[in-house]
Amino acid sequence: MNRGVIFDIKRYSIHDGPGIRTTVFLKGCPLSCWWCHNPESQSAFTEVVYRPDRCIGCGACEGACPVGAIALTQRGYVADPDRCTGCGRCAEVCPAEAREMVGRGITVKDLVKEIEKDSLFFDESGGGVTFSGGEPLSQSAFLAEALEACRERDIHTVVDTCGFAPRQVLERIAPLTDLFLFDLKMMDPGLHKSYTGVPNDLILSNLEWLAGQGFSLIVRVPVIPGINDTAENMEATGKFLSELSRRPDVDLLPYHSSAREKYRRFGMNYRLNDLSAPSRERMKIIAAYLARFGLTASIGG
Repeated sequence: MNRGVIFDIKRYSIHDGPGIRTTVFLKGCPLSCWWCHNPESQSAFTEVVYRPDRCIGCGACEGACPVGAIALTQRGYVADPDRCTGCGRCAEVCPAEAREMVGRGITVKDLVKEIEKDSLFFDESGGGVTFSGGEPLSQSAFLAEALEACRERDIHTVVDTCGFAPRQVLERIAPLTDLFLFDLKMMDPGLHKSYTGVPNDLILSNLEWLAGQGFSLIVRVPVIPGINDTAENMEATGKFLSELSRRPDVDLLPYHSSAREKYRRFGMNYRLNDLSAPSRERMKIIAAYLARFGLTASIGG
């Protein structure tokens, strides 16, 4: 049985597919988007988050670390990333919860037990389970086994993906998936690489393949002011989507800055500190622009 690494299970979700859903967040992502709101998802491994504002200076973490990776500095008790093994012993002994373990290993059997707790809500609302992240396709063997287990139990499945995965992975996952939520960030390959860390040729090719094979999908476009909300990008997006063999519905997701605190906790640099969310009117203009290409675009929350 495959074992995966997840960092959260969100119950009663209504924004990750039809009905009331349980969303499973898998760790690991090949992209590093500037606006990523789950920075804890980017690493494929379990991590320890340090919150210096909670630290009471007791030194329990330093004493508990089996490899001596933690030392007192001007910034508090800081772990050496080159020595830290992510075992979580420091988080276990911290009385102030200044250190928190992010991510845990789980078997498909145990995960399905967690998902099945919400079966009543699925049945009454037409919901199911959504696999998100991170990038769930990065843990393809674990994901495939989980999808198969859900299918055996008649649980509706959604995979939320950036589409950056080898074609053979999609060929394995797609027949087990009831609906794809496919992120399309921007069309210019150079800009895509600058803002996400990877080119978009594989992503676009996989989106074309999914549409051509007739798999159910909704394209989700994050609207990031000054980055991908330009007329040029929306023109290219509308043209590309309208020329797919099956035109997908489009969900426009307005940028929000709620992840800033997460970046601070992780000691990570957030590159969009001065960016504000797009106005509702701006979102309506973009939706209307895409409608010119025969696309149905809705505005997410």
